[in-house]
Amino acid sequence: MQTVSGISSTLQEAVATGRVPGVVALATRGSEPFYQGAFGKRTVGADADMSLDTMFWIASMTKAITSVAAMQLVEAGKLALDAPLGTVVPGLDSPQVLEGFDEGGTPRLRPAKRPITLRHLLTHSAGFAYEIWNESIVRYNEVTGAPSIFTLLDGALAVPLTFDPGEKWEYGINTDWVGRIVETVSGQKIDAYLAENVLGPLGMTDTGFTPSDDQKARMAGMHARLPDGSLAPIPFEMAVGDFLMGGGGLFGTAPDYVRFLRMILGGGSLEGTQILKPQTIDAMLQNQIGDLTVGPLKTAMPAYSTDFAPYPGMPLKWGLGFLINTVDVPNARRTGSCAWAGLANTHFWIDRTAKVAGVIMTQILPFGDAGAMETYDGFERAVYAELDI
Repeated sequence: MQTVSGISSTLQEAVATGRVPGVVALATRGSEPFYQGAFGKRTVGADADMSLDTMFWIASMTKAITSVAAMQLVEAGKLALDAPLGTVVPGLDSPQVLEGFDEGGTPRLRPAKRPITLRHLLTHSAGFAYEIWNESIVRYNEVTGAPSIFTLLDGALAVPLTFDPGEKWEYGINTDWVGRIVETVSGQKIDAYLAENVLGPLGMTDTGFTPSDDQKARMAGMHARLPDGSLAPIPFEMAVGDFLMGGGGLFGTAPDYVRFLRMILGGGSLEGTQILKPQTIDAMLQNQIGDLTVGPLKTAMPAYSTDFAPYPGMPLKWGLGFLINTVDVPNARRTGSCAWAGLANTHFWIDRTAKVAGVIMTQILPFGDAGAMETYDGFERAVYAELDI
């Protein structure tokens, strides 16, 4: 496996210039790992170097894994993509839509026009939003005292929809509901289900919701970008609440995650272990929102996210758990490639046309940090340049 190349130079330069404190990145071509590298420090001002076994909060990169779990249950006939979920899990039987607030600030709610389905949840078209990118949900939580999703309290899942299911695309807490559905249908907690059916079979032994003492000792520190452009360590710890966050609760390593990507590239199989059928993988990586488009994320909480618009001007679609680009990116991923990211600037992409996938991890807030994004873009372009494709 290649460890010294133009790719390494790109990542070393990102650390040297302060774009990132440290970074771990891996790429695979087909079923074979192609590149791996670790550079910089786990935490600014500390002695520990980044290493391939460094642990990261992968946040919303959890969504792809939870989506795979749900599709396993679809394959098994225990879930259906287009059946109403109100009879499956409590809380989705009578969804309410937030239409605004009256003069006194009281939320105005009405019943949703149609039931929520698993397809709605997996495509972020159910109507659920995240407070980070939706001012109406911020206000709703303030007025009603509803808890933030980061508390992991049940009340955080009980927020109203921001539109009727199927009518728009908006990034939200949908996959946390998918995690709850996986638990209800399988009879297992989401951590146990994933360990038995996804993470364990794929050999992702360093990925889970609750890091061990050994894993905590290998954890990368969280950082905030300061006004002067420098990075400073900040406290970070996942809350312990009523549920495990199927949309963003996993911790893991980059080598673990690249095994997941290799499974996707392999049509649902890795090293002889089948996780999903090839036709299921095909469906997950195809447009599932029709004429709807994926819009930009406009921040309502600047400490957590920038205004984020991947590939401005390009129509973007969403599959069953993945963002899809509809145009070739020059010197990088091809049309139909899939991707997503985690809040602390962990990222992945899957290009089935070129048979290339990559993952890059650092720990910086806010999401969409310019230094982290420049490093991600540089890594991807260096991979394609190295492969000469």
